[in-house]
Amino acid sequence: MLKKTLVFQGSGTAMVTPFTEDGGPNLPVLDQLIEFQLSGGTDALIVCGTTGEPSTMDLSEEAQVIARAVERVHGRVPVIAGAGSNDTAFAIRSAKQAADLGADALLLVTPYYNKTTQAGLIRHFGAVADAVDKPLILYNVPSRTGLNMAPETLKTLSDEHPNIVAVKEASGDIVQAARIARLCPELAIYSGNDDSVVPILSLGGKGVISVVANVLPRLMHDMVADYLAGRTEEARQAQLRMLPMAEALFCEVNPIPVKTALRQMGFACGPLRLPLVDMQEAHLQKLLACLRDFSLID
Repeated sequence: MLKKTLVFQGSGTAMVTPFTEDGGPNLPVLDQLIEFQLSGGTDALIVCGTTGEPSTMDLSEEAQVIARAVERVHGRVPVIAGAGSNDTAFAIRSAKQAADLGADALLLVTPYYNKTTQAGLIRHFGAVADAVDKPLILYNVPSRTGLNMAPETLKTLSDEHPNIVAVKEASGDIVQAARIARLCPELAIYSGNDDSVVPILSLGGKGVISVVANVLPRLMHDMVADYLAGRTEEARQAQLRMLPMAEALFCEVNPIPVKTALRQMGFACGPLRLPLVDMQEAHLQKLLACLRDFSLID
């Protein structure tokens, strides 16, 4: 069996994209967020993924964010760029751009809206894999895309494409994660759900691609590190302690709550782009209470 590249092990943060109040990406604030993450022990940074609102960004804006992240991180941790699309040709353009800008790996979500079949997934991801010479992490999140990638499909893709090296598994189905671990032992599995990181690690997962880590990078890093070092009870307790934050950050559609939380913590992340809107007042109060409980705001 050919050994695949391990992009990272530990906690990877699915970063927000800060915007200026009247324009494009706010790169100085992106720098601040990157340094906050790295000071918290984060093991990888994911830019222009779902949490970064790429659906509202054009390729030139994505290029600004990826290039700045690569420059700022300067090799301290891997920078992973979202490059997924429901249009295969566009996904290839996006992937080539991210690769040329120096991203260490690419994150590719399953096609959404037009969706496709399992055979179509094999063709779609295979076309991107053939077009770029970078490690690829496939992203399965049926709650957002309406399409579930079967473990058998993932095995076919893994067997046929050496640069398909990992999956971000966010189906919420622990049995499916177990089937992936059994069928695809050469693939790294990253939890795509903050509320089930330790269960994924227990199946041999390598870490998490996390939204919660935007606000609690040290907790998430230490939780994964503890589990991988055999301190499973400490990791279990951290998973349980973190659940209220995960609930608060997903009480409305991601990234509405997490971007709101970062603004409350003093990062000038700017507005959400339509169709995302500000939080409902009841949800905002729940979020603020949780931030206070974790001593992130006064």
